[in-house]
Amino acid sequence: MKIVEVRPLAIPEVHVVRFARFADDRGYFTETFRRSDVESQEGADFLRGLEFVQMNESVSRPGVVRGLHFQWNPYMGKLVRTISGRMIDLVLDIRVGSPTFGNLIAHDMPAHAGSDSTEWIWVPPGFAHGNFFTEETAIEYLCTGEYSPGYEAAVSPFADDIDWSLAPRDLRAEFERLVADGPLVSDKDRAGGSVAAWAKDERSENFRYDELLAAL
Repeated sequence: MKIVEVRPLAIPEVHVVRFARFADDRGYFTETFRRSDVESQEGADFLRGLEFVQMNESVSRPGVVRGLHFQWNPYMGKLVRTISGRMIDLVLDIRVGSPTFGNLIAHDMPAHAGSDSTEWIWVPPGFAHGNFFTEETAIEYLCTGEYSPGYEAAVSPFADDIDWSLAPRDLRAEFERLVADGPLVSDKDRAGGSVAAWAKDERSENFRYDELLAAL
């Protein structure tokens, strides 16, 4: 796995890891993950010592919105990439006491077969995760915790008290156009609560900023 860049996004606990592809006239080859490279990469200390215990794959049609999901007992960090198509990844800070609590960041992650690199986005525990799609898209993600029914919750991606000020304006505009056109979204995701409702939920005590930051 040849890592070419590691950089934080607008909320610094969320990172992008860009890694190389090796192309010729047949196509390309890449190692999407190698533990030893992650362990030795400067700036990737946030991934050191993590054990990925579950791998998921999903396919979404154009106009799909997913999220914003999170769980505890166990916590689940996610390392997410686009296999084909285009994903705009959404990450919402739900850590009680965080200076960016309620802020959402958006990261554009198109897949281009001809590109000489591609990337993962790291979504640590303490953040609600979702995405939306402008074309048919396949994604996969590695998880640090197994799915735990009964210990999951969501904030609606349509909640009007989400703070989009850290997200690129063009991606927010794309999201708003998609919503205006009628998104494809599950009943469960649509029924997610607001940021304010989550702040008042007793389960939010599982996501205290100082405790999660100390554990990273």
